[in-house]
Amino acid sequence: MIVGTAGHIDHGKTTLVRALTGVDCDRLKEEKARGITLDLGYAYAPLPGGGVLGFVDVPGHEKLVHNMLAGATGIDFVLLVIAADDGPMPQTREHLEIVELLGIRHGAVALTRIDRVSRERLAEAQAEVAELLAAMPGSALAAAPVFPVDATRGEGIAALRANLETCAAGLGERSRCGGFRLAIDRCFTLKGAGTVVTGTAFSGELRVGDSLLLSPPATPVRVRSLRVHDAPAASGGAGQRIALALAGVDRDAVARGMWLLAPSLHAPLRRFDAQLRVLSGQPPLRHWTQVHLHLGAEDVPARVALLDAGEIVPGGAGWAQISVEREIGALAGDRFILRDAGARHTIGGGRVLDIFPPTRRKRSPERLAMLAALADDDPGVALQLAAATQPAGVDLAAFALNCNLDPATLAELSARQQLKQVGDTAFSPARWQELEARLMAALAEEHERAPELAGVERDRLRRLTLPTLARAAFDELLAAPLAAGRIAQTHAWLHLPGHRVQLAAADRKLWQTLKPLLDAAPSNPPRVRDVARASAIAEETVRTLFQRIARHGEAWPVAHDHYFTADAVADLARRVAKLNERDGCARAATLRDEIGGGRKVAIHILEFFDRVGYTRRVRDTHVLRGSPGQFGS
Repeated sequence: MIVGTAGHIDHGKTTLVRALTGVDCDRLKEEKARGITLDLGYAYAPLPGGGVLGFVDVPGHEKLVHNMLAGATGIDFVLLVIAADDGPMPQTREHLEIVELLGIRHGAVALTRIDRVSRERLAEAQAEVAELLAAMPGSALAAAPVFPVDATRGEGIAALRANLETCAAGLGERSRCGGFRLAIDRCFTLKGAGTVVTGTAFSGELRVGDSLLLSPPATPVRVRSLRVHDAPAASGGAGQRIALALAGVDRDAVARGMWLLAPSLHAPLRRFDAQLRVLSGQPPLRHWTQVHLHLGAEDVPARVALLDAGEIVPGGAGWAQISVEREIGALAGDRFILRDAGARHTIGGGRVLDIFPPTRRKRSPERLAMLAALADDDPGVALQLAAATQPAGVDLAAFALNCNLDPATLAELSARQQLKQVGDTAFSPARWQELEARLMAALAEEHERAPELAGVERDRLRRLTLPTLARAAFDELLAAPLAAGRIAQTHAWLHLPGHRVQLAAADRKLWQTLKPLLDAAPSNPPRVRDVARASAIAEETVRTLFQRIARHGEAWPVAHDHYFTADAVADLARRVAKLNERDGCARAATLRDEIGGGRKVAIHILEFFDRVGYTRRVRDTHVLRGSPGQFGS
């Protein structure tokens, strides 16, 4: 269990930790000289039944709240320290509000320096503490036990220590599901170990030798060795204080606020959507207010865009989008604190909901409903709503990254919702049925609009159904009605089974006359003008005939006035597929060698395949994304 101290400056936090652990957390010369804590301190004490109590001692000065916040994130239990002679002070209240905003649910109060006060004053101080806690109903500390202690003489320490041990036993170990994340709050160089970082692990687990990523810089590192709660260990995980010796990075490249992550969790961001609450003692929070954001061990300037109101009143809550000044790391569920632009007062705080917020319709009722679902502790609630409402399906990879879900947990959630999964995209059963209905309706409408056409090309039908639908999802959607005979395919054209287009007898006769000219050189047939010259037929007559033949599906306009027969295009598609299988792509030069024509016609053929969605261009290559079957062969 990680215990974090909280409270006003000079109320005895460091002295109390020393009494509980025997460790002096003030490690800096300035701290020892001035007798006040300036930065985070750490101490550890073994538990009787095994395990360790880890302490994070934080500074209490109002100008050092940013240091306090770097240590407070990730703790399990708060030990609020109040001096009996002073009673609750400004930083006592601010630290208590921060504890509440961070969602820390367990804690106790230590009433220190009881040796300096009379019995009457001690009773008054206890009443003041009770009044302070009662003023925050629902707080983790509203019913917290109060332990009067004299840390210098040890009075009351045993009872406080016993309470901490009981709470540690009750909490148990934190779940280690998801990828590893550690918020770095210290970095230094140690002789024989090199670069060392310390922090609290938010999730997952790691072992010596693991490869991680320093984020946001995206620097690959390897774990040379590690210590858990200041003891050598082979592994560590969520809920533990860990020190890691890293290979692959210099001390100067690491800063407080960075993260050590499983590489799959690297997703630096400049904005995120969140659930936000404003403290009752603060003025209303207005749209686009400038703030300081504290998340993990990071402190960064930011602005708050309110999504469901013009302002959030004191004590109120709402949805917001936080835009930060530089890239940071965050995932859904992370708690954060907002302080004013001058970093003098805590305004409020909240919880990250979505690290991939939309750029459009971010204030729509549908989006606000999604934020409410994301705020639920069960990620299945948001997954169910997204699968039911997002027309193009849920990107499961992005959803899993946002919530830090491991593959097994994601698979269990998908199975529970009975989602239709195509690759990394998932749809609710109702949404999938609706998409199929849209597909059939789009095909019928296109027949009505253009009855003279043989049908619709595959990629055009995808766009008519839903332009944002991934090709893999569309192919899966089309497969069922094709297999069932509810949709038919003639060459490259998709059509309803009852749809028929017949060429006029004169067009059929003329096509039979001219087609052999194209068949004579299938990979480089003559152009319209050359066909007209060879057949002594007017060029415009040839052109309009070929246009009608193309609409019927027996020819393709590969380039301007350059038509290939459907059989020739199907053969070229197979050749391009074989080149991709052999070389990983198709190039104009290799296709030219394959068909024995000029480079220019090879370029036209590949550009045609890009246009119809059979391939996609990657610099000077063409990578397969369709199948030869889409050309009817």
